[in-house]
Amino acid sequence: MKINKTLKRGLWSVLVIVVLLLSIMLYHIITAKPAVYESPNLQVSRIDFKTTIDSVQAKQICSDLRSIKGLTSDSIIVKRNVVVYFHNNKITNSKKVYDELMHKRHYDAQPYILPANLANKEVCPVDQNSFSYKMAKSLNQIFN
Repeated sequence: MKINKTLKRGLWSVLVIVVLLLSIMLYHIITAKPAVYESPNLQVSRIDFKTTIDSVQAKQICSDLRSIKGLTSDSIIVKRNVVVYFHNNKITNSKKVYDELMHKRHYDAQPYILPANLANKEVCPVDQNSFSYKMAKSLNQIFN
């Protein structure tokens, strides 16, 4: 008889703890705010150089790009004759950046233009017809 009372108390304790943890988790899910992105207008662009870029030229290109308004200074990548940079598309666009860069110094380069067959291609890796995507979307709509 003593074992039954101890077992019942243990089960009730576990049940209370589980209910308490589930209610705390549900409260956090309901009150959570969606993520706010600081730079939702960030766009990536690319310039292809016809000559090889050495380290001195790379520093020069980076300093020229950093002086252009609308570019984020910490997101310029120079590798293999290609410069990839991020810019705010509300302030500037890739054509303006390329023109300003060519105005500062004459580089043997051209802007990368996306081929027409890739321009309309969807880049999101999530299958939007999957059950898990639809379930997550509906839960997100309920709680937000």
